[in-house]
Amino acid sequence: MKVTSCMNIDSEFLYSYGAEDRHYKTGEIIYREGDHAVYYYQIVQGKIKQNNYDAEGREFIHNILRENQSFGESMIFLEDLHMMNAICLTPVDIIRLHKDSFLQLLEENPKISLQMNACLSQRLYFKSIMLQNMSSPNPALRLEGLLEYLKSYHDVNCNDSLHIELTRQQMANLTGLRVETVIRTLKKMETQSKIKIKNRKVYY
Repeated sequence: MKVTSCMNIDSEFLYSYGAEDRHYKTGEIIYREGDHAVYYYQIVQGKIKQNNYDAEGREFIHNILRENQSFGESMIFLEDLHMMNAICLTPVDIIRLHKDSFLQLLEENPKISLQMNACLSQRLYFKSIMLQNMSSPNPALRLEGLLEYLKSYHDVNCNDSLHIELTRQQMANLTGLRVETVIRTLKKMETQSKIKIKNRKVYY
Protein backbone atom coordinates (compact mmCIF):
# COMPACT_ATOMS: atom_id res chain seq x y z
CA MET A 1 0.00 0.00 0.00
CA LYS A 2 1.41 3.36 -1.01
CA VAL A 3 0.16 6.86 -1.81
CA THR A 4 2.64 8.46 -4.18
CA SER A 5 1.11 11.93 -3.83
CA CYS A 6 -1.99 13.46 -2.34
CA MET A 7 -3.80 12.94 -5.64
CA ASN A 8 -2.42 9.57 -6.68
CA ILE A 9 -3.19 6.30 -4.89
CA ASP A 10 -1.05 3.31 -5.80
CA SER A 11 -2.73 1.54 -8.73
CA GLU A 12 -2.38 -1.98 -7.36
CA PHE A 13 -4.07 -0.86 -4.18
CA LEU A 14 -6.96 0.56 -6.21
CA TYR A 15 -7.26 -2.72 -8.14
CA SER A 16 -7.49 -4.61 -4.85
CA TYR A 17 -10.71 -2.69 -4.19
CA GLY A 18 -12.15 -3.50 -7.60
CA ALA A 19 -10.90 -0.62 -9.74
CA GLU A 20 -11.02 -1.01 -13.52
CA ASP A 21 -9.05 0.39 -16.45
CA ARG A 22 -10.76 2.65 -18.97
CA HIS A 23 -9.44 4.09 -22.23
CA TYR A 24 -10.83 7.25 -23.84
CA LYS A 25 -10.14 8.89 -27.19
CA THR A 26 -9.27 12.53 -27.77
CA GLY A 27 -12.42 14.63 -27.39
CA GLU A 28 -14.34 11.89 -25.61
CA ILE A 29 -16.43 12.95 -22.60
CA ILE A 30 -15.77 11.08 -19.37
CA TYR A 31 -18.76 12.68 -17.65
CA ARG A 32 -21.00 15.67 -18.20
CA GLU A 33 -22.16 18.47 -15.98
CA GLY A 34 -25.26 17.19 -14.19
CA ASP A 35 -24.26 13.52 -14.27
CA HIS A 36 -24.32 11.58 -11.01
CA ALA A 37 -20.91 11.27 -9.34
CA VAL A 38 -20.34 7.52 -9.46
CA TYR A 39 -16.56 7.06 -9.70
CA TYR A 40 -13.19 8.18 -8.39
CA TYR A 41 -10.89 8.71 -11.40
CA GLN A 42 -7.10 8.58 -11.55
CA ILE A 43 -5.19 9.44 -14.71
CA VAL A 44 -2.53 6.95 -15.80
CA GLN A 45 -1.68 8.63 -19.08
CA GLY A 46 -2.97 11.63 -21.03
CA LYS A 47 -4.64 14.95 -20.24
CA ILE A 48 -8.21 15.99 -19.51
CA LYS A 49 -9.91 19.33 -19.00
CA GLN A 50 -12.72 20.18 -16.62
CA ASN A 51 -15.02 22.79 -18.08
CA ASN A 52 -18.54 24.11 -18.47
CA TYR A 53 -20.32 26.70 -20.57
CA ASP A 54 -22.27 29.84 -19.73
CA ALA A 55 -25.72 30.70 -21.09
CA GLU A 56 -24.14 32.23 -24.20
CA GLY A 57 -22.11 29.12 -24.93
CA ARG A 58 -18.74 30.50 -23.85
CA GLU A 59 -16.39 27.93 -22.40
CA PHE A 60 -14.97 28.27 -18.89
CA ILE A 61 -12.05 25.92 -18.20
CA HIS A 62 -11.65 25.05 -14.52
CA ASN A 63 -8.54 22.93 -14.77
CA ILE A 64 -6.34 20.76 -16.94
CA LEU A 65 -5.17 17.53 -15.33
CA ARG A 66 -2.60 14.97 -16.41
CA GLU A 67 -0.79 11.79 -15.35
CA ASN A 68 -0.91 10.79 -11.68
CA GLN A 69 -3.72 13.19 -10.84
CA SER A 70 -7.21 12.36 -9.66
CA PHE A 71 -10.62 13.93 -10.09
CA GLY A 72 -14.26 13.33 -9.27
CA GLU A 73 -13.77 12.64 -5.58
CA SER A 74 -15.15 15.92 -4.24
CA MET A 75 -18.61 15.26 -5.64
CA ILE A 76 -18.54 11.74 -4.17
CA PHE A 77 -18.09 13.23 -0.71
CA LEU A 78 -20.93 15.69 -1.32
CA GLU A 79 -23.15 12.99 -2.85
CA ASP A 80 -24.05 15.52 -5.52
CA LEU A 81 -24.07 15.87 -9.30
CA HIS A 82 -20.97 16.83 -11.25
CA MET A 83 -20.71 20.60 -11.63
CA MET A 84 -18.57 20.47 -14.77
CA ASN A 85 -17.61 18.28 -17.72
CA ALA A 86 -14.50 16.11 -17.93
CA ILE A 87 -13.24 15.96 -21.53
CA CYS A 88 -10.14 14.24 -22.94
CA LEU A 89 -7.57 16.53 -24.55
CA THR A 90 -5.49 13.53 -25.65
CA PRO A 91 -5.99 9.77 -25.62
CA VAL A 92 -6.39 8.99 -21.93
CA ASP A 93 -5.92 5.88 -19.79
CA ILE A 94 -7.75 6.04 -16.49
CA ILE A 95 -8.25 3.85 -13.46
CA ARG A 96 -11.71 4.31 -12.02
CA LEU A 97 -13.13 3.03 -8.75
CA HIS A 98 -16.82 2.94 -7.90
CA LYS A 99 -17.78 5.41 -5.18
CA ASP A 100 -18.89 2.70 -2.73
CA SER A 101 -15.53 0.94 -3.00
CA PHE A 102 -13.70 4.27 -2.86
CA LEU A 103 -15.42 5.24 0.39
CA GLN A 104 -14.71 1.76 1.77
CA LEU A 105 -11.03 2.20 0.86
CA LEU A 106 -10.87 5.48 2.77
CA GLU A 107 -12.74 4.08 5.76
CA GLU A 108 -10.39 1.11 6.03
CA ASN A 109 -7.22 3.14 5.43
CA PRO A 110 -7.23 6.26 7.64
CA LYS A 111 -3.81 7.43 6.41
CA ILE A 112 -5.06 7.64 2.84
CA SER A 113 -8.23 9.34 4.04
CA LEU A 114 -6.21 11.98 5.90
CA GLN A 115 -4.00 12.54 2.90
CA MET A 116 -7.04 12.89 0.65
CA ASN A 117 -8.52 15.43 3.07
CA ALA A 118 -5.26 17.38 3.04
CA CYS A 119 -5.26 17.33 -0.76
CA LEU A 120 -8.82 18.63 -1.00
CA SER A 121 -8.07 21.30 1.61
CA GLN A 122 -5.06 22.42 -0.43
CA ARG A 123 -7.20 22.67 -3.56
CA LEU A 124 -9.82 24.74 -1.72
CA TYR A 125 -7.14 27.02 -0.26
CA PHE A 126 -5.59 27.87 -3.60
CA LYS A 127 -9.02 28.05 -5.24
CA SER A 128 -9.95 30.70 -2.67
CA ILE A 129 -6.80 32.66 -3.46
CA MET A 130 -7.58 32.45 -7.17
CA LEU A 131 -11.17 33.62 -6.64
CA GLN A 132 -10.01 36.53 -4.50
CA ASN A 133 -7.61 37.59 -7.20
CA MET A 134 -10.32 37.23 -9.85
CA SER A 135 -12.16 40.15 -8.24
CA SER A 136 -9.16 42.41 -8.83
CA PRO A 137 -9.12 44.73 -11.84
CA ASN A 138 -5.37 44.04 -12.04
CA PRO A 139 -4.85 41.37 -14.74
CA ALA A 140 -1.45 40.38 -13.29
CA LEU A 141 -3.09 39.47 -9.97
CA ARG A 142 -5.67 37.38 -11.78
CA LEU A 143 -3.00 35.49 -13.68
CA GLU A 144 -0.80 35.03 -10.59
CA GLY A 145 -3.77 33.58 -8.71
CA LEU A 146 -4.40 31.17 -11.57
CA LEU A 147 -0.75 30.13 -11.81
CA GLU A 148 -0.54 29.52 -8.05
CA TYR A 149 -3.69 27.41 -8.23
CA LEU A 150 -2.35 25.32 -11.11
CA LYS A 151 1.00 24.85 -9.37
CA SER A 152 -0.80 23.58 -6.25
CA TYR A 153 -1.89 20.51 -8.25
CA HIS A 154 1.68 19.42 -8.90
CA ASP A 155 4.56 18.18 -6.77
CA VAL A 156 6.92 21.06 -7.57
CA ASN A 157 9.64 22.37 -5.27
CA CYS A 158 9.53 26.06 -4.44
CA ASN A 159 12.67 26.73 -6.50
CA ASP A 160 11.48 24.75 -9.53
CA SER A 161 9.42 26.11 -12.40
CA LEU A 162 6.24 24.45 -13.63
CA HIS A 163 5.41 24.36 -17.31
CA ILE A 164 1.90 25.82 -17.52
CA GLU A 165 0.19 23.62 -20.09
CA LEU A 166 -2.45 26.18 -21.04
CA THR A 167 -2.81 28.21 -24.20
CA ARG A 168 -3.25 31.96 -23.93
CA GLN A 169 -6.89 31.43 -24.86
CA GLN A 170 -7.35 28.92 -22.05
CA MET A 171 -5.77 31.33 -19.56
CA ALA A 172 -8.20 33.97 -20.78
CA ASN A 173 -11.13 31.59 -20.30
CA LEU A 174 -10.00 30.80 -16.77
CA THR A 175 -9.47 34.41 -15.71
CA GLY A 176 -12.18 36.24 -17.63
CA LEU A 177 -9.57 38.34 -19.43
CA ARG A 178 -9.22 39.05 -23.13
CA VAL A 179 -6.55 37.06 -24.95
CA GLU A 180 -4.75 40.27 -25.87
CA THR A 181 -4.66 41.28 -22.20
CA VAL A 182 -3.25 37.89 -21.21
CA ILE A 183 -0.46 38.13 -23.82
CA ARG A 184 0.45 41.67 -22.79
CA THR A 185 0.36 40.86 -19.07
CA LEU A 186 2.48 37.72 -19.44
CA LYS A 187 5.15 39.72 -21.26
CA LYS A 188 5.13 42.26 -18.44
CA MET A 189 5.36 39.51 -15.82
CA GLU A 190 8.34 38.08 -17.69
CA THR A 191 10.20 41.41 -17.52
CA GLN A 192 9.49 41.41 -13.77
CA SER A 193 10.99 37.88 -13.49
CA LYS A 194 7.69 36.50 -12.18
CA ILE A 195 7.53 33.95 -15.00
CA LYS A 196 9.74 32.60 -17.76
CA ILE A 197 8.69 32.25 -21.40
CA LYS A 198 10.66 29.87 -23.62
CA ASN A 199 9.48 29.07 -27.14
CA ARG A 200 6.09 30.56 -26.23
CA LYS A 201 5.80 28.15 -23.29
CA VAL A 202 5.08 29.70 -19.90
CA TYR A 203 6.98 28.52 -16.78
CA TYR A 204 6.00 29.59 -13.29
